[in-house]
Amino acid sequence: MDLNYTAEDFAFRDTVRAFLDANLPKDLQHKVLNHKRLSKEDITRWHKIIAKQGWMATGWPVEYGGTGWSPVQRHIWEEECARAGTPFTLPFGVAMVAPVIMAFGNEAQKRYYLPRILNFDDWWCQGYSEPGSGSDLASLKMRAERQGDHYIVNGQKTWTTLAQFADMIFCLVRTDTGARKQEGISFLLIDMHTPGITVRPIIMMDEEHEVNEVFFDNVKVPVENLVGEENKGWTYAKYLLGHERTNIAAVGRAKRELLFVKRVAMDQQKNGKPLLDDPLFSAKVANLEIELMALEITVLRVISSDSSKRGPGPEASMLKVKGTEVQQTLTELMVEAVGPYAMPFDAAYLNGEHEHSVAEDDDAAPLAAHYFNYRKTSIYGGSNEIQKNIITQMILGL
Repeated sequence: MDLNYTAEDFAFRDTVRAFLDANLPKDLQHKVLNHKRLSKEDITRWHKIIAKQGWMATGWPVEYGGTGWSPVQRHIWEEECARAGTPFTLPFGVAMVAPVIMAFGNEAQKRYYLPRILNFDDWWCQGYSEPGSGSDLASLKMRAERQGDHYIVNGQKTWTTLAQFADMIFCLVRTDTGARKQEGISFLLIDMHTPGITVRPIIMMDEEHEVNEVFFDNVKVPVENLVGEENKGWTYAKYLLGHERTNIAAVGRAKRELLFVKRVAMDQQKNGKPLLDDPLFSAKVANLEIELMALEITVLRVISSDSSKRGPGPEASMLKVKGTEVQQTLTELMVEAVGPYAMPFDAAYLNGEHEHSVAEDDDAAPLAAHYFNYRKTSIYGGSNEIQKNIITQMILGL
């Protein structure tokens, strides 16, 4: 593909910038650019803004309400959103379960769920991991037994991101205990308000409630909520994970954070000079920038192949590994740049309750929490070790 922007691409970028300048609320922008926490209301407000514009589903086919944008235009949109400091677009509905419904769901499911995802009428979460079934996802134990026109679901999911806000969850469940573990799994869509579902918070090191345990006790799920065929869910799960891993790369956000690192390093002094002029630190920044440039080109190649209807292949694992390594290195450089100023923990400032941190440096105050939060990125979406196995087998043929 041609990686040079055309005149049309530049015109599209100008359109996107004008939209963001006019419609991105300044309070949301301030939170994002200053690494503060976003509330449910913050995230919902931004999703409703882009839904009203018709730009929620940038990667969907036009017939389902997508924008019809080219891979380069989608890349420009994501890059400009990151540059401007928009809240992240939740992937669970629009970028994860929606492609599965489009590819494997029946017409009734498409007619009902896709417009609701497009308008952000439902907040979705993902029910994959279980205690003891994370990297070895196919060993999951949550059962769904068919009784007439319902499944009765029992079991537990864990590390469920933002389940405390969710209206719907897509789940992998075991429907055949006698088959090979990959062959006895089905893909169910479950209303989170159904009796028998309990959400319990998992509070992280930075005291944020981001992930949860979700328990299912004799939960009745209509058979019509089965996506595709019974016991074929592992195929759908792998398809979904390809889309998730592609999105994890987050090149635009990484480019914005690299600029933040450079700015902070210019403000910090070492031996009477800006830290960014220190040969060792500047070499680390340069190496990271090279890695990020290579990642961006690879992302463009992958999303271009995705537009050919093939869907993300094993190369999505490459994006997941390299993208998360870049993100983690960025947080490491942030903390290294500000040194001991990252140590104080000011939850009130992170939550937006105070305009300024009790520490001496507002830029530095969120960075320790930011660093610890990003330790997870090499684990979720399939741990990086598992992704390297996939690359070895599927790409290198070893």
